[in-house]
Amino acid sequence: MRGAAAGLVTTALSLAAHATGGGHLAVGPATIGLLLVGATVGATATALPRTRNLGPLALLLAAGQVVGHAVLAVGHPHAAAPRGAMLVAHLAAVVVGALLISVGEQLARMLVCVVRRTAAPSGAKVSPAPTRPSTPGDQPLFAELLLAASMSHRGPPVAG
Repeated sequence: MRGAAAGLVTTALSLAAHATGGGHLAVGPATIGLLLVGATVGATATALPRTRNLGPLALLLAAGQVVGHAVLAVGHPHAAAPRGAMLVAHLAAVVVGALLISVGEQLARMLVCVVRRTAAPSGAKVSPAPTRPSTPGDQPLFAELLLAASMSHRGPPVAG
């Protein structure tokens, strides 16, 4: 889950931060390049050790933002080095992305704990429902009455 979230957050926030900072939206090869950056960040995030420290994840997201910016800047007339507004937008994307992933992981852990506690069988044993032997009733079933009424009691003549 962490890898998918990191890849998606990197791709989406890199594009949003780039556009917010005055860059262009990705079209064509830049889109494919940005998706590859997101997939690489996601695969790398999966290999990171699971700790509560946001440092390694934030560094990975920052690297994803830098490479994402470079991919979006290729073939575009603005300078490859980000301007002030774009730099702030990319840094904000790193912080927001790391916080979103961290909070998402904590919520997922809490949800798993709740599901485990509610789905786990309790120590009390439940006795099975008592089985009563079925006894034929005084009245025949309606289906038996219909069957008896539809059958002819007349048979072939007796030879003999």
